[in-house]
Amino acid sequence: MGIKDQLNKLKDNWLLIVLLLVVMVLMSGGLNMFSGSMNYAMDNYGYAESAKMGSVSSRGMDYYPSPSYGEGFAPEVEERVITKTSSMSTEVERGKYKSSEAVLKSIVIAAKGFILNENANQYDEGWKSYYSGYYTIKVPTNDYASVLSQLQEIGVVKSFNENAADVTGRYTDLNTQLETEKARLARYEQMYEEATLIEDKINLNDRIFNQERTIKYLEDAIDNIDNRVDYSQISFSMSEKRSGYADIYFVEFSTLIENFVNNTSNLLSFLFSIVPWLIAFVIGRFVWIRLRRKEN
Repeated sequence: MGIKDQLNKLKDNWLLIVLLLVVMVLMSGGLNMFSGSMNYAMDNYGYAESAKMGSVSSRGMDYYPSPSYGEGFAPEVEERVITKTSSMSTEVERGKYKSSEAVLKSIVIAAKGFILNENANQYDEGWKSYYSGYYTIKVPTNDYASVLSQLQEIGVVKSFNENAADVTGRYTDLNTQLETEKARLARYEQMYEEATLIEDKINLNDRIFNQERTIKYLEDAIDNIDNRVDYSQISFSMSEKRSGYADIYFVEFSTLIENFVNNTSNLLSFLFSIVPWLIAFVIGRFVWIRLRRKEN
């Protein structure tokens, strides 16, 4: 078939060519709509999964801050000053929370320790209810290891963390500063006794007051370290084992309706996205049959 014959066939079928161009435009729009609907569905799915993971990971998570110090090392000191802290989380059998709590308090009392903070609550209602509590405990450092071993026997240990901090450098520096400030105070007091002018006595009295306040601050800081060394802190959390059916819920009717509407919308979006392809197939099929007939 020559080029002239082909041009004549194109002139005879110009209407079919226009229809093919229109179909191609519709197909490009339908493809974009289809990809947009798929992206929308994937975004919704990803958001739902992220929310689910966020809710699971945020539940039951325990956090206990650990002290951080910036003291010098003081390697020349042979007798080190060490403070110890720990955190522990346990799970007890259902119905045994109160008895386990009584055991906990008896352990602390026997070690001559203190419960500085106690926060125990009951959550949910009926057969889904359970107890959970948090306790801040101070025990003598000499009995620290014994108390820890006894606490580990209360229920099943879910997590345990222990920190030992060497505060020798800071402890040494504080004592050195305290001796220096006390010597300075003694000089101020001597100067005050020897002063003859009222103005000098007033200035020295202000300096003595500030110096006494500085000494009190240093003494409190040293006492605080002494208390941390003599008494170790244990952050203890205890939870009652939850029922295996606690997370089972009947789906709400509103959720069923929402799922039905969402699925129906997705189905309609899919159907309308393939309509241009069906139209293109029908027109293409029609053009192909028409051309075959003309050739025959």
